[in-house]
Amino acid sequence: MAEMRKPFQGVGNIIRFNWHFYVMAVGIIMLIFILNNSFQNDFKLITNFILTFILLSVFTSLFISWYVYDYSGLYEFDWMNQFQNAEKVLNINAGFDETSQIIQNKFPGSGLTVFDFYDKRKHTEISIRRARKAYPPFPGTIHVKTDLLPSENERFDLIFNLLSAHEIRNDEERITFFKEQNRILKLNGKIAVTEHIRDFPNFLAYTIGFFHFHSKRTWHKTFQKAGFQIEKEIRTTPFISTFILIKNGNSS
Repeated sequence: MAEMRKPFQGVGNIIRFNWHFYVMAVGIIMLIFILNNSFQNDFKLITNFILTFILLSVFTSLFISWYVYDYSGLYEFDWMNQFQNAEKVLNINAGFDETSQIIQNKFPGSGLTVFDFYDKRKHTEISIRRARKAYPPFPGTIHVKTDLLPSENERFDLIFNLLSAHEIRNDEERITFFKEQNRILKLNGKIAVTEHIRDFPNFLAYTIGFFHFHSKRTWHKTFQKAGFQIEKEIRTTPFISTFILIKNGNSS
C-alpha cells in the first residue's frame, strides 16, 4: 500500500519551495498595472502582452504541476508492480525524498537502501535547501558521492532514480554516476529512471523552466556510455517518462 499523499501536496510543495519566483511574478504584474496608465497606447500593447504571458505561464505551469503530481497518480507507481520479485532495492535521491517510504511499502521485504547524493557546493538551488528542511531524510539514508557509490559490485536487483538524476548538470559526472550504478547492479538487474524531458510538452508547460530538464538525446547518450540499454520507456503522462534500463547484452 502506497503512502497516502495530501490533496494538492505536489503543487503546494512547488509553491512552497519556489515562492520567490511567484513573489517576483506578482511584483512584475503589479508594477505593470501601476505603470500602464502612464504608457501610450502603442506601448500598452507590449506591456499587456508581457502581462498576459506571465499570467498564462504561471497558471499553466501550476495547473500542469497539479495534474502531474497530484491528479495523474504518478506517486502510485503502478509500473513498479512488475518488479515484485526484487530482493535488494536501492532508491537514490538528490536531497529531497518523497519516494522511499512509498517504495518501502511496495517492497516490504527488500531491506530498502537509500542513497542521497545532494552536495551543497554543486546543488545550490534554494528550493532544494527548503525541501530538505521540510522533509527529513528516510531513516538510514546514506549520503554518497556521485563518483563512488558505497556498495560492493552486483549487489542490487533494482535501482530507482525518481526525479533526481537531472540535478547532475555535468555530462561526465552523470555518466560516471550511472557507471557506478552499473557496477553495483546485478547482472540481470534493472534500473528505473523517472524524469521530465526537455521536449515540446514540457516547454508548453514550463516555458524556459524546461531547460532544467535534460533532452531525451542526452539521456540516451548517458545510458549508452554508462553501459546500459533501454528495455522500455513508460510514458506516465505527456510530461513524465520512466526509462527501464538493463545492462548491455542482457536483452531477452
